[in-house]
Amino acid sequence: MKITEIKSCFVGPAVSPEQFISEHFFLFLAKGIMNGYDGNKHYKLKPGESCIVRKNRLARYNKQKDNNEFEKVIFIFDEQFLKDFQKKHSLSFQNFYSKDAFISIKKDKLIDHFLLSLEPYYNDSGNINDAFSDIKREELLLILLQLHPELSDVLFDFGIPGRLDLEQFMQKNYKFNVNVERLAFLTGRSLSAFKRDFKKIFNETPNRWLVKRRLQEARFLIEEKKQRPVDIYLDLGFEDFSHFSFAFKKEFGISAKNL
Repeated sequence: MKITEIKSCFVGPAVSPEQFISEHFFLFLAKGIMNGYDGNKHYKLKPGESCIVRKNRLARYNKQKDNNEFEKVIFIFDEQFLKDFQKKHSLSFQNFYSKDAFISIKKDKLIDHFLLSLEPYYNDSGNINDAFSDIKREELLLILLQLHPELSDVLFDFGIPGRLDLEQFMQKNYKFNVNVERLAFLTGRSLSAFKRDFKKIFNETPNRWLVKRRLQEARFLIEEKKQRPVDIYLDLGFEDFSHFSFAFKKEFGISAKNL
C-alpha cells in the first residue's frame, strides 16, 4: 500500500475544537494540503509530509482537498501519556528552542513503514483499535525521538506558560477565536489578574476590546485592501457571518457590504 493510500485516523484523547492547542500531536498528510498559521508564521503541509503541532499555542489551520479527497493521520501525545513514556525510557535533552507551533518532521522510511503498519489495526469503523493505540503511539514517539532528538525539549516540558507582555501578546493574537480563560493562561496569569491588567492597559474589558479590535481590522481590510467581508470574518475570529455583520453595523453605523 502506498503512503498516499493511508486511511485517516485519530489516535489519542479528544482535543479542543478551539484555536488553542491543548495537547501535542503528530500530523501526517496523505492527501490534500493543510495550511497553518500560529500568529508568527504561515505553514503549508503537502502530501507525504508530517509535523508536530505543539501544545499551549494558538494556531489556525484549514484544509484543501485534492480531487475531493483529504486524508490525514493524527496521533495525540497527551501529558499523561508522555509522563508514562518518560518513566519507561531514558531521554536526552538538547537545549532546543523554537517559537514555531508547527515543527516539521523530516521524511524517513521509518515513518513510512510505521504508517503502513497501521493498516491491520483499523477496526470496522475505520479507527485504530483501542487495544493497540497506546502501543502504536509509543512506537511512533520512539521513531520521532530517534529522528529528532531535540523533540524531547518540546514534548517533555510540562511547565506552564510564563508571564508575558500583555499588550504585545494581545496585539499579535487578537484574531484567534479562543476564550478569555485561555488567553489568561497563555499570558501566565490567573483570570482575575488578566482582567485587572487588561483594564489598566486597554481601559476596556477583554471581550469588548477583542470585538472592537477585530472590527477595526475588518474595516481596514475592506476599505484599504478591497477584501470582501465574507472572505475575512473567519480569519478575524468571528464564528459566523451574521454575527460579524451585526457587530460591524453596530460599531460603525454602516453595513460592511456597503463600504
